[in-house]
Amino acid sequence: MADIPSTARAVIIGGGAVGASCLYHLAKAGWTDSVLLERNELTAGSTWHAAGNVPTFSTSWSVMNMQRYSTELYARLGSQVDYPMNYHQTGSIRLAHSHERMQEFARAKGMGRHQGMDLEILGVDEIKARYPFIETHDVKGALYDPNDGDIDPAQLTQALAKGAREMGAKVIRFCPATGVRRENGEWIVETEKGEIRCEIVVNAAGYYAQRVGEWFKPYGGRTVPMMVMSHQYLLSEEIPEIEAWSKEQGRKLPLLRDVDVSYYLRQEKHGFNLGPYEPRCRAHWVDPSDPMPDDFSFQLWQEDIDRIEEIVTDAMARVPLLGTSGISKIINGPIPYAPDGMPLLGPMPGVPNAFEACVFTFGIAQGGGAGKVLAEWVTEGAPEWDMWSCDPRRYTDYTDPEYCVAKGMEVYGHEYGMHFPWHRWPAAPDRRVSALHERLRSAGAQMGAYNGWERANWFAGPGDDTSEEATQTWDRAGPWEARIREECEAVRDHAGVIAISGFTRLAVQGPGARDHVDALTASRLPQPGRIGLAYFADARGRILTEMSVIPRSDDEIWLITAGAAQWHDCDVLARGLPEGVTVTDRSDRYDCLLVTGPAARDILGPLTDADLSLPWLSVQDTSVCGVGCVLIRVSFAGELGWEIHCPAAVVPVIWDAVTDAGATPFGMWALNSLRIEKGYRAWKGDLSTDYSLLEGGLERFVRLDKPRDFPGKAALLSERQRGVTKRFAPLIVEAGAADAPYMSSIWHGGEIVGETTSGAWGYRVGVSVALAMLRADLAVPGTKLEVEIFGERVPATVQADAPLWDPENERLRA
Repeated sequence: MADIPSTARAVIIGGGAVGASCLYHLAKAGWTDSVLLERNELTAGSTWHAAGNVPTFSTSWSVMNMQRYSTELYARLGSQVDYPMNYHQTGSIRLAHSHERMQEFARAKGMGRHQGMDLEILGVDEIKARYPFIETHDVKGALYDPNDGDIDPAQLTQALAKGAREMGAKVIRFCPATGVRRENGEWIVETEKGEIRCEIVVNAAGYYAQRVGEWFKPYGGRTVPMMVMSHQYLLSEEIPEIEAWSKEQGRKLPLLRDVDVSYYLRQEKHGFNLGPYEPRCRAHWVDPSDPMPDDFSFQLWQEDIDRIEEIVTDAMARVPLLGTSGISKIINGPIPYAPDGMPLLGPMPGVPNAFEACVFTFGIAQGGGAGKVLAEWVTEGAPEWDMWSCDPRRYTDYTDPEYCVAKGMEVYGHEYGMHFPWHRWPAAPDRRVSALHERLRSAGAQMGAYNGWERANWFAGPGDDTSEEATQTWDRAGPWEARIREECEAVRDHAGVIAISGFTRLAVQGPGARDHVDALTASRLPQPGRIGLAYFADARGRILTEMSVIPRSDDEIWLITAGAAQWHDCDVLARGLPEGVTVTDRSDRYDCLLVTGPAARDILGPLTDADLSLPWLSVQDTSVCGVGCVLIRVSFAGELGWEIHCPAAVVPVIWDAVTDAGATPFGMWALNSLRIEKGYRAWKGDLSTDYSLLEGGLERFVRLDKPRDFPGKAALLSERQRGVTKRFAPLIVEAGAADAPYMSSIWHGGEIVGETTSGAWGYRVGVSVALAMLRADLAVPGTKLEVEIFGERVPATVQADAPLWDPENERLRA
């Protein structure tokens, strides 16, 4: 056992594949005085019993990046660190039983092609040629990934640890961490062998991450949102036909996944490894009758074959060879799940200099990329790729244990489920509801969750099909389409009202509050009585966030931002906070109604004593229906309109008055269509750290001549001098049944030259619109391109970076 150092630059708690990768990448980045603590032997947790599959497939751009990097790292790691590793890049075949699944595969192929991967779509005959033992009579086709395969998890972890040690990092086994405390701006990690003082702590404790997370609660932390699933896989006895085929071909069979039935089937030596994700799943360690043990190292649960019997039977019919062999072993071990199945990777919410790299459901596949991302976050302040899909701050304080268990079981039971844009996963609804909730539901609202808040996506009419089955489509058409059109037309022709509960509302207060916010943003702040958009960059000049700024005085600045950005943007404003200045989160105290459309003034006039002649972007304290509120003349829909911000409890009074006066309720899906027609960007779609402020076409909001420095200023000055390589542009797309989803590849002259960041049908302009990032020389109005939508390349034309609807903003300013 290595000696316990008294100091280190970073301490990683947890010695699985992810923790070892974090140590390896930190050392590679120069943080060689880092330490990994493991309570037992390396790999003693989920890594020990992991199947070791290493796919690249994902419909998340960031996760695909992370998994692709893992395959690239693993292919060279053994030789680089001189450690033997069984890594087989066998390729994989994902079967599709439906047209919709083939569309999903086509989308993944396009994303993979954009990242440099050679994914293929296979016809039924091609499947049999690559996998001779399969029955294909009921499948539509398949996706082939040549880089997929499997690796020995223990060898991988040991190789990463060896590489880290050789660079000077320390791995200390059989040394449980027992707690943390903070002294003089540093962390002290407590262990049974002594204490380590350090700058940074990383929670990589796997299924024990929630216990470790509790140590940080006195320093601003929260309970880690996670639960633990029982996951089983079966190992068959050896099968002579597989042995003969492998010897003849000199390789293993491709890894087979029947995602519509929900299992993978992999060659293991000369037999099979069958891994089901059964709908009748089981959570563990969720109640007092099943307590989590203090140490579950190298342990398993009793197998429960009855839960997976139907899937095993199906797999035997798909590959009859499987049925010729007996079962040699059943593995049933714990796997951690976050409520959306994505890991927690990034800054620990509310806690300084602490990070999470935990709750990895697919830790072997993602571990290599996770180490890279974590090391970049720690040593450079930001990762190469925008990683919001995995950022721990995407969850706030609505994730109680019941929510985590319900959502984790739902995700596990639909591990290969398609994430249709119109579908809402039904488990654990109504975590946060506004005082309008019952009124909205009575009006036909079909709800969606936004940072836990229930908002109306669309309003169904009598006879509309609101079943879950109706949402199982990638296409635009559905019972919602006619209603979205009606809602958009009501906003265009008269007036609509939308309830936007759960806006993030932050107040920076104290002497020098304005100076503090001004020093963080690339934009110029408005004066009291006005509202303005402010953009915040990271050190690279990339888009960190967007906030609406409402100065009340030099000592009090209000900021409104996306609901999902609540904990992220609080962190942004808390950086370098001067003594005497505070950041207060007031998100739960207020609600917002947007009343918008050409009749908005006529509807609001009789209800308020406000001066409705004040210009666009004005702010006034007033009353509506006798209720004290703040009235802001803005509209994300791009029409004449006002946001009414009022105490949350009294919003029904105003809702009733404006709807009685003729405003039509509309939902978030209509608002999305309306904002895209205006070219308004959405956070973590069009606005992400994948792009700089200049690439994002935000020059009009950037003040490089500000006398003070701000984060990213030097990078933006340099970028302006050399010229951008990408440029934001709206596109008119000759779309068919579906509009362009996020990260659809854009083609020109046989090359991929960009990607869409969002898309929707524009009901006011009568065309399909996409917002896009293009190679800069092609972002010229009139340029002809192609957008790949679910595998089909359709014509598109570049537009000027201006609203397609009301380009002069005359309606907004009316």
